[in-house]
Formats: sequence, structure tokens, C-alpha cells
Amino acid sequence: MSDPWAVKRRLAEALNEHDLEGVIEVFSPDAVLVSPFGIAEGYEQIGWMYEQVFKSFPDFHVMVWYEAVRCDAPLMTEWTATGTHLGPLLLPSGNVLEGTSRRVTFRGTCASFVEDGKIKTHREYFDQLELYSQLGLCLAEVPA
Repeated sequence: MSDPWAVKRRLAEALNEHDLEGVIEVFSPDAVLVSPFGIAEGYEQIGWMYEQVFKSFPDFHVMVWYEAVRCDAPLMTEWTATGTHLGPLLLPSGNVLEGTSRRVTFRGTCASFVEDGKIKTHREYFDQLELYSQLGLCLAEVPA
């Protein structure tokens, strides 16, 4: 895949197919993934991170609704993700939220740098409050 946009689109397809091997295939061996879920480097960590998403949301689906096709570096998209929270979800606190059976919809964007037909750096951004509030979590009060 020499077309950077074809690489980026293949990532979305693999995510929607829950094809972990296909997801990893679009990344370079030394790729870095940065997201609200954490930072992952290389095939093993990136694969583990997406595997957790698939376990937490077995019906996870991402719909890309905007591509900034006039921009080649980074390749920017906006998307909406949906899913039903049925499996454990690791929270930023280190705690695990067991499946809630709640349906979620959250919006995000991502930026990818593609080199030699592979994603070298991929950064995902989404509103964690939007996601976590749909899962029944709320902000903690800060002591006065």
C-alpha cells in the first residue's frame, strides 16, 4: 500500500472487522500509538491496546465521516465510535470497569504519519468525559 490514505482507510476497515492482525499489519514495527487509553510502542503493545478495545466493546465500530484529504502529513480524520460495553475496561486510574451493558457513542479525531506504506505514528483524541459518563461514571468532587 503506497497510497498513505489507503493505509489509513485499511486501519479503519481492520478495526471494524475486529481483525487484529490486519490492524497490526498497517503499522511499522517501531510505530507509536498515542491515545487517551495510553501510549503503545511496537506491534505487541499496539496489538494489546486494540485487543482490549475489542474485548471491552465486542461490537465496536468506527465510522469515519471526515478526511482532511488535502493534508498529507499528518493524515487527519474525524470519526464516531459506537459499541456496547460488555467486557472489562482499564480506566486511567488503573481500576477496571467490568462490563456495564451500556451502549456508547463518542466522537474523536486521529492523526497518522505514514512512512514507506506503514503508519509510523498514530494519535487518537476523543472526549473521555463523553465516553465515561455514558458508562455511568462521574467526576469526583475535589475537596475544598
